[in-house]
Amino acid sequence: MVIAVIADIVGSRKLDDRAAAQRVLDDTITRVERDTPLASQPLTPTVGDEQQGVYANLEDAMAGLLMIQLALPDGIAFRFGIGVGAIRAVDSAHGVLTDGPGWWAAREAIETVHAREPRAVPRTRSWIVGAPGQDEVMSSTIGASNAYLLVRDELVGSMNERERRLTYGRLIGASQRELAEQEGITQPSVSKSLRSAGAAALIEGLAVLRGERP
Repeated sequence: MVIAVIADIVGSRKLDDRAAAQRVLDDTITRVERDTPLASQPLTPTVGDEQQGVYANLEDAMAGLLMIQLALPDGIAFRFGIGVGAIRAVDSAHGVLTDGPGWWAAREAIETVHAREPRAVPRTRSWIVGAPGQDEVMSSTIGASNAYLLVRDELVGSMNERERRLTYGRLIGASQRELAEQEGITQPSVSKSLRSAGAAALIEGLAVLRGERP
């Protein structure tokens, strides 16, 4: 069992330059995979405004997708449908394709994100669905993870571009002094920005998610 991810671009039809946006997305995914190589198959364009990727486990998927959210500039964002379930290779004249319950669950998940956006949680960007047959532990894990994602998406969605960059930098181990030099601001300004954005909660939450904190 693996984690299948379908991503689509928020507001893709309203982008002034769709090709330029795709280059930004491609570069961002490459950068995130270089800094935090978590995907078994990094997100790759498929058709229209969609991309697909695969992760070995739910923790890696949630961590990797957070890094992508933080790394993207203002004006370009993804929705993520996360499916827990088996996928299988399908031979084709055009190469090896994949199919299976994991992808069907990911499709249901991204449809859930679309359905939630116009409601009380417009900053929702991620959702998890388990394929049929999940055991009780995984079902509970998916429920708790969705609750975490709702709050996480709200926090990330309220950040400005600089706050996301600073949080990303801290997550890959950059010091506040190094980030201040990169941004051309003072270290106290970095500290204030991180504090006001709630970055510490994201950083600690990700450490707990990955088993780095008790």
